[in-house]
Amino acid sequence: MTDVFDPAKRSAVMARVKSRDTKPELLLRRLLTELGARYRLHRKDLPGSPDVAMPGRRLAIFVHGCFWHGHDCPRGSRVPKANRDYWLAKVARNVARDERNRADLTEAGWRVETVWECEMKDREGLKARLEALLD
Repeated sequence: MTDVFDPAKRSAVMARVKSRDTKPELLLRRLLTELGARYRLHRKDLPGSPDVAMPGRRLAIFVHGCFWHGHDCPRGSRVPKANRDYWLAKVARNVARDERNRADLTEAGWRVETVWECEMKDREGLKARLEALLD
């Protein structure tokens, strides 16, 4: 199967994929604020630049899109038909990078949590999980 877009169009489409302030990330931040948590965003001085960092609690939270980070849910396990080999390699590189960042943060004494895009559907469940993390 051929690529759906020519390279210039593909580049334009990929450039529009947000890496910060995504809907799942904004929802997580809203829940943390409701719980009274104080946090910093995208700390570049930490491995992987966590989406949310709480230095006082030594807690780093990453918000991962299921497709981009190879989650084992239905959305994360689907692979595009076009350019299949590229996407498999791309997601594998993302997963390897995520594991490296998690290991580096853990080694530096941080607790690391990953919140998946699909977990956002259960807002109350996510809120309860966050409450437990903050205790």
